[in-house]
Amino acid sequence: MDRFVSIAGDPHIGVFTRVFDDVAVVPPDAPEELIQQYQEALKVDVIRTTIQKSPIIGSLLAGNNHGLVITGMASDEEIEILSEYRDLMLLEEGMNAAGNVILANDSFAAVHPEMEEELMEALSEFLKVPVIPLTLGEIKTVGMAAVATNAGVVVSPRSTPGEIKILEEVCDLPVGKGTVTMGNAMVGTGLVANRHGYLAGVGTSGYELGRIEDILGFEEE
Repeated sequence: MDRFVSIAGDPHIGVFTRVFDDVAVVPPDAPEELIQQYQEALKVDVIRTTIQKSPIIGSLLAGNNHGLVITGMASDEEIEILSEYRDLMLLEEGMNAAGNVILANDSFAAVHPEMEEELMEALSEFLKVPVIPLTLGEIKTVGMAAVATNAGVVVSPRSTPGEIKILEEVCDLPVGKGTVTMGNAMVGTGLVANRHGYLAGVGTSGYELGRIEDILGFEEE
């Protein structure tokens, strides 16, 4: 199976799309070829929408199998579309680019270290997971510095041993360093994954794919 995809030639598929175990959220103009690749590799239903009238879905949407977190500036139509699949939590002010500032699966959420404690507590209750403030290699936008599934977490190669230890303790899953598109340390910008499979941005090397497969528990195909 071809694991390489792009959106109009752009390898930053994690910026423009967001993937969960059962659904993938993509911009309305995503080509049919991309939709088919997501359906085949990730075993998901595909939702076409914007968020805040923007195609950068991956930067504006986070969550897990319990709920979705989106910017409070989403339109009524966008909220209606997404609420058919999950309960929604709206970030009304401050850090509202949810996909940038939240890294989550069904066992934990890591958030931008400057997020207010009250919001972290609300996220914990909504997503039904412990929430921790974290950087990864001093990167505060943890949602783009890593990719988390319920099988493992791929983090920026700049992540420190201390940061990785914190993650391992909170999620009790394999945590490993990886890159995409020939050395991009912001792995969340060029990788989407769930328990069924993964896809990487065009230009990702075979070695990088091998690291991703090892960490997330996929056998080489």
